[in-house]
Amino acid sequence: MDHVLPMSIKNAMVLAAGLGTRLRPITDTIPKPLVRIAGKPMIDYVLDAMENAGVETAAVNVHHFADQMEAHLKARSRPRVVISDERAALMNSGGGLAKGLKLLDDGPVLVMNADLFWVGENPDTPSNLERLASFFDPDAMDMALLCVRNEDTTGHNGKLDFSLDADGRLSRYSDGMENPVVYAGAIAMHSRLFADAPDDAFNLNIYFDRAIARNRLFGIVLEGHWLTVGTPEAIGEAEEAIRRFQTGV
Repeated sequence: MDHVLPMSIKNAMVLAAGLGTRLRPITDTIPKPLVRIAGKPMIDYVLDAMENAGVETAAVNVHHFADQMEAHLKARSRPRVVISDERAALMNSGGGLAKGLKLLDDGPVLVMNADLFWVGENPDTPSNLERLASFFDPDAMDMALLCVRNEDTTGHNGKLDFSLDADGRLSRYSDGMENPVVYAGAIAMHSRLFADAPDDAFNLNIYFDRAIARNRLFGIVLEGHWLTVGTPEAIGEAEEAIRRFQTGV
């Protein structure tokens, strides 16, 4: 179901406000998105991928050590970063997205978690975010999710999220279902999907389930290797995976 013509999405939202409790004691002094993996803050892997995919403006929500986040993000010119300030109260994934979308023009938007990224893309083919943007069809889909096969992950706990059918449609995974995949933390969607979203905190999974009920949740499979860093021990595992893909050894 990939479209032939490439289509870039100019606006994005990065979910970066979490407390990173499992990464303590590191996150006792630094926000999780600024934790360095192979010398680079996690959020910069995300923003670099967005920049390379054609994103021009990215809203980033901040809460934990928000001043550090703002100081770091000010150094970036591309994409242009606008801050969604959650100092007063954390909004959870759905509420944070709904608040951040109000800072962006209406239209298609890419959404990513600030602590999930990947390596090993083929530089001669469209990137995962470019593929996701091109795949997303707002007439047929509420959301398109980037997914990954469990064997292509480092730092993941093995939980399987969805089953992906031959047409790219997603349903919640249960034991024995074919083509299981893990949600890779990236979404293509249209901002109008959240036009009636509540103003308080809520979980993004509500919208996933609504889309599934309407047969409008779709996905594609990530090319490369996906990294999640949830604990201090996972930093070394992620850095080893990056080294492996950079050196080919």
